[in-house]
Amino acid sequence: MLRRLPPLNALKAFEAAARHESFTRAAEELCVTQGAVSHQVKALEATLGLKLFNRERQGLVLTEAGREYLAVLRDALDRIALGTARLVERQSSGALTVSTSPDFAAKWLVNRLGHFAEAHPEIDLRVSATLHHVDFAREEVDLAVRHGDGAWAGLDVVRLCSEQLFAVCSPKLLAGRRRIKDPSDVLRFPLLHLDDRTDWTKWLEAAGVVDANPSHGPVLNRASMVIDAAVDGQGVALARTTLAAWDLINGRLVRPFAVSLRLAKSYWIVCPKAAASLPKIRTFRDWLLAEAAEDARRLKALRA
Repeated sequence: MLRRLPPLNALKAFEAAARHESFTRAAEELCVTQGAVSHQVKALEATLGLKLFNRERQGLVLTEAGREYLAVLRDALDRIALGTARLVERQSSGALTVSTSPDFAAKWLVNRLGHFAEAHPEIDLRVSATLHHVDFAREEVDLAVRHGDGAWAGLDVVRLCSEQLFAVCSPKLLAGRRRIKDPSDVLRFPLLHLDDRTDWTKWLEAAGVVDANPSHGPVLNRASMVIDAAVDGQGVALARTTLAAWDLINGRLVRPFAVSLRLAKSYWIVCPKAAASLPKIRTFRDWLLAEAAEDARRLKALRA
C-alpha cells in the first residue's frame, strides 16, 4: 500500500511546537528560525486541511484535532526512536563471527580473547578456525583475518602488521656447553621445518653460513606445530613475527640472532565494504590493531 505521509520536517516542527507550546522554543530545539517552524506548521495544516493550533495572546493552544494528531505522531516517533536504538545496539553488540587460520587462532588470537571479553562484554565473539578463505556472501561470517598479499577485490582490507622470518628457540638452548653462540651453531640442533627445507637454506645464507646442509630435522605442515616444538626445546625453528610474538614476549622463546628474512605476505583484517563501519566490527578491528601495535612495541623492547 502506498503511504501518503506529510513531510518529515513539518511533522518534527509540529511535534516540537506542540510539546513546548511555542514556535520560538521549538525553533531553538530544532536549530532553525522561528519563522521556519511557523512555516512548516502552516504547510502541515494546509496538507491536512485542519487547524492544529489556535494562536492566542498567551501562546499556542492545540485544537482538538491537534491534540489527536499529536498523540498519533508521538507514538509513531517513539516507535521510530526505539527501533533505531535497538538497531544501533545490535550493530554495536551481539554476536560477531570471526574467521581465521588455525595457526593464527592458536598462536595469536586465543591467548588474547580474555582481554577482549573484559573490554567488550557486550560483544559475543565467535571464532571459526579454517584453512579456506570464507565467502562473506554465502557464509555467516562478519570479519576475517587472512594471511596473504592483501589483494582481495571488493573487500575492506586493513593490514594488521608487517612480518619477518627469523630463528627462534627455547631459552634453554642458549645455556650449557652446547649452547648456541654463532649462527652456525644452530646446525648442531634439530632444525624444525615448515613444509620444506628451503627457508632454512635462505636464512643460513643471510646469516653468512656457507656450504651448510640444513636437511636434518622434522618437517611439519603447520606453523603452530613448528613453534610449539621450539618452545618445547626440540630444536630451532624459523617463525613469522606474528605467530611467535606471544611466546617471545612471555619468555618461552628467544631470538638468538637478529638475522631475519623479509616476507612479502602478512596478516590482514578483511570484511565486506558495506560492513566496515558497523560499530562492533570497527571495535574488533581497532582492538586487533591495538594488540598488534603493542606486540611490536614489546618485541622492539626485547631487542633493545
